[in-house]
Amino acid sequence: MANPAPATTRGLPITEHRLANGLRVVLSEDHLTPVTAVCLWYDVGSRHEVKGRTGLAHLFEHLMFQGSASVSNNGHFELVQGAGGSLNGTTSFERTNYFETMPAHQLELALWLEADRMGSLLAALDDTSMENQRDVVKNERRQRYDNVPYGTAFEKLTGLSFPDGHPYHHTPIGSMADLDAATLEDARTFFRTYYAPNNAVLSIVGDIDPEQTIAWVEKYFGSIPSHDGKQPPRDGTLPDTVGGEIRELVREDVPSRALMAAYRLPHDGTREADAADLALTILGSGESSRLYNRLVRHDRTAVTAGFGLLRLAGAPSLGWLDAKTSGDATLQQIETAVDEELARFAAEGPTPEELERAQAQIEREWLDRLTTVAGRADELCRYAVLFGDPKLLNSALDKILDITAEEIKAVAAARLRPDNRAILVYEPTSTDGDGHDGASNDDQTEEAAA
Repeated sequence: MANPAPATTRGLPITEHRLANGLRVVLSEDHLTPVTAVCLWYDVGSRHEVKGRTGLAHLFEHLMFQGSASVSNNGHFELVQGAGGSLNGTTSFERTNYFETMPAHQLELALWLEADRMGSLLAALDDTSMENQRDVVKNERRQRYDNVPYGTAFEKLTGLSFPDGHPYHHTPIGSMADLDAATLEDARTFFRTYYAPNNAVLSIVGDIDPEQTIAWVEKYFGSIPSHDGKQPPRDGTLPDTVGGEIRELVREDVPSRALMAAYRLPHDGTREADAADLALTILGSGESSRLYNRLVRHDRTAVTAGFGLLRLAGAPSLGWLDAKTSGDATLQQIETAVDEELARFAAEGPTPEELERAQAQIEREWLDRLTTVAGRADELCRYAVLFGDPKLLNSALDKILDITAEEIKAVAAARLRPDNRAILVYEPTSTDGDGHDGASNDDQTEEAAA
């Protein structure tokens, strides 16, 4: 094992270690409360999947809770919760993560459990567990996407924003057809390829003894062999702008007309992405935002209007606009007002008061995130996996607070334009529409939702 890197001199104390098998270990010691968080990020998400096998990363997240050599069926949940802890896992475009928050004296249990399934899941993976979790994921898709109003908007907009064949064109939930097509051998190959220590980062934050913690990590993870069969994800590079508006009309049984749009924005990890985050916060985050004030309070054409940022590191980030009509208001009224507000913002930029308020809002959200040991552990993994250095966490807030009004104005002028977006126009099937014809899209459809 290499010598640990020195702790940072400001912000959170962070040390990094690497086992001989390639596992990166990040520690952050905090004795304020007797609690410890364990977070394990695998560098695999839906962007690593291939056409015809979408949803495999998310399906495998579920399979990781189905048992391993030493822990049968639902035993992982039972052991952690029986020890007073909490746990879960999630899948995104760019990673799959697993996490436990434990009483500090139960840290060894969490490490043993994570190591056991990393090293021995294949011993328990069989047709029964595969079919069980396949059904769970398919039911999740029905309940959260297919059978709820506007439920497939995310996958539709993603499919429009990223062209067919792009690694981000489909979303992590997977299509029903691909979930049905996945075989047990597909799952086994997926595990062998991606669930290796040299494709993972383990962060441990809280009331720990670093020396003892590393000894446990070596004991439980050190004998797991590395694997070099992983292929890098396909290139997600795209032009800065779409080059024209893409539009799709959706007629469904929804409560009201809706206008949803995705704008192509800078990659996560860049100063421009931070400027875009501030721009969208000013324009569409909360009841003090420009779009809410214009559409909901002033024009009264919408019951809700928001703008948010989906940060992506391996492809352009996306700015998500969501506005739903009020009463008999038309989508044309909303779209015209949105374009007017974005054009005004691009020409004038934020006021000093708006910039201060947006930076304060993001600062509060960031500090809330870091208040918990679980939040810190997850962010350490994020910076390690996506950007190569967990210590970037300590400078992230300073970078946001250093963004100027001119930078925000510039990114808005360059990116928040009608020729740089995909639009979904929702019309309820129970009405005849409002006359706003949602022109055809470029027939860019495929897989599913995250």
